[in-house]
Formats: sequence, structure tokens, C-alpha cells
Amino acid sequence: MNRKLRQLFICVAVPLAVGGISAWLSRESMNTFAILNKPPLSPPGWLFPVVWTILFVLMGVASYLVLRSAQPQQTINKALWLYGIQLGVNFFWSIIFFNLSLYLLSFFWLILLWLLIFATTVWFYRISQTAGHLMLPYLLWVTFAGYLNWGIYQLN
Repeated sequence: MNRKLRQLFICVAVPLAVGGISAWLSRESMNTFAILNKPPLSPPGWLFPVVWTILFVLMGVASYLVLRSAQPQQTINKALWLYGIQLGVNFFWSIIFFNLSLYLLSFFWLILLWLLIFATTVWFYRISQTAGHLMLPYLLWVTFAGYLNWGIYQLN
């Protein structure tokens, strides 16, 4: 496997692994989700793993584009460091929400995540417009997740 392909594989595998481990740790989440009172526009539970898988792949490709860019290494490192932080915050949201049932805390955690995703998207966009664009569905989904999280907090 050549170096570029190996880097792409790693860049996609990292967010998928983070999401997969978080999902495994909160594996009863769809059972929990099914019994919660939910706000209007709540999607069916089966949609979440599908959407998250797509988002993690898009994130991975975006991080690859940043990694392979011709920008100064210091700029790339800062962007990828921020990306790693937001990925870590993402990891803990489902645990806080599903495992601990701390809906208000998870809402504020989601606001932190949204801010980190926004900052990452801006950094990525400055390095590679395509990478920045690939982060937008993630930002939109987390915005929608914030609506759902707040609604669940209010209704439960």
C-alpha cells in the first residue's frame, strides 16, 4: 500500500474507531432512545448509526486533505490538534447522554462540541476549502442533535 493510501486509510479509520468504541460503550443507546419522549422531527433510531458512519468518513477524508496539504506544518498541526480535541469531545457525548442520562449536561457538552467543530471547520477551510466543506454536514447534524438533545431534556 502506498503512503498516500495508507494515510487516507488511517485518517478515515481514526474517527470510525472513535465512533465505534463510543457506540460500543453506549450499545444500549437505541433501546434508551426508543423509550424517551422525543421532540417533533425525531428520526428513527436506525438512522443514527448510518448518519454517523457517513459523517465519520467525511471527517476522515477532510483530515486527510489537511494532512496532505501544502500549508506550513505548524498550521496543519494546529488544525489537526483541534480536530483531535473535538473528536475526543464527540466520543464522550453519547456516554454522557445515554449511559449517564444526564440530558442537560449532554446538551451543554454538545454546545462545546459544536463550537469545536465550527473552529475545526474554519481551520480546515483555511487549509483546504474542500476539507472545510466536508465538515459542514457534521456541523449541521450536531446542530440538529442539539435540538433533539434539548427537546429530550425538556420532555424527560
